[in-house]
Amino acid sequence: MSKYQELKRTCYEANMELPAQGLVIFTFGNVSAVDRQEGVFAIKPSGVDYAVLRPEDIVIVDFDCQVVEGTMRPSSDTKTHAFLYREWSEIGGISHTHATYSVAWAQAQQDIPIFGTTHADYLTSDIPCAPPMGDELIKGNYEHMTGQQIVDCFTEKGLSYQEVEMVLLGNHGPFTWGKTAAKSVFNSKLLEELARMAYLTLQINPDAPRLKEALIKKHWERKHGKDAYYGQN
Repeated sequence: MSKYQELKRTCYEANMELPAQGLVIFTFGNVSAVDRQEGVFAIKPSGVDYAVLRPEDIVIVDFDCQVVEGTMRPSSDTKTHAFLYREWSEIGGISHTHATYSVAWAQAQQDIPIFGTTHADYLTSDIPCAPPMGDELIKGNYEHMTGQQIVDCFTEKGLSYQEVEMVLLGNHGPFTWGKTAAKSVFNSKLLEELARMAYLTLQINPDAPRLKEALIKKHWERKHGKDAYYGQN
């Protein structure tokens, strides 16, 4: 029995949530789950339809993207996942989708504004969109540099990856992360819903104002602050 069986199962279940939540079709997207003690992560194999994906198909790779266990080629986005795991030590899982509204905002090269309290329940800032990658970087180690593109965006905007667990890549699409693979998928679904709500808001009122700071602070703190009172203790 593989010592990575539980890691593969966790990764498989998280991947299967993508089509279940309407975030991907066909072979689109991928989720990975990391085991930092072993120095490896599990990721979906490249180009495999979710309808036929099995737990044993999940590929185990190290942080240098070398296959440790598995017979299939790992996702083409493996180098991006590896880069983020190396750079951001608190990440436990990463998701990448081609969800419609998230991708539309990425293609428009626009941050998603914080318009309402639903957004503020989870984030205190706009959802960032990194600028499209330069031509020289595209010609080089593209997937590796996609990870650099994400990190650079957060550095330039002064954002914390632990507070903002999602990003759009200009002309590309969304990446999300979290303490676990399941949380990264949750964040993918959240991002898609916020993207949809923001799009509809602008259809109704193209001049809709950003949510005022008092409401952002109130909704964030009642759910995440030191005196949070949302939910059951």
